[in-house]
Amino acid sequence: MATPKSFLASVLGNHCPACRTGRLFKVKNAYRLKSMNDMAPACPVCDTSFSREPGFYFGAAYVNYALTVALWVAVLVALHVFSSLGWLEFNGFFDHPQTFLVSGVVTLLVMLPPLQRLSRSIWIHMFVRHGSGHQASGGE
Repeated sequence: MATPKSFLASVLGNHCPACRTGRLFKVKNAYRLKSMNDMAPACPVCDTSFSREPGFYFGAAYVNYALTVALWVAVLVALHVFSSLGWLEFNGFFDHPQTFLVSGVVTLLVMLPPLQRLSRSIWIHMFVRHGSGHQASGGE
């Protein structure tokens, strides 16, 4: 039997928090927009229920908000680094707001599907322990 994935690999790979092997989402490709949020009802490996209770994943919106703020900060830092390397002219948000807003919005649109899935993965990993195995199905 293969060694289980680490916690971080399980979260980033959108794997089951209990067995760290099964997939959380029905479709592996996050950019299939019609099925972006379609989660399996339970883990195909250990049968842990992913339907915790009605409205459980609303809490993932807070995680998604934090990830989005971190993404905007990363864009700002990247623009400053590119400016210091001489690749573009960027003296700060107040001098070049259009550069910051356009690059931030484009980056956010490209990263939105993976961030959405990552936020759900982080949220369920906060509430389900590794090795908890088979759990009863919930509501949703």
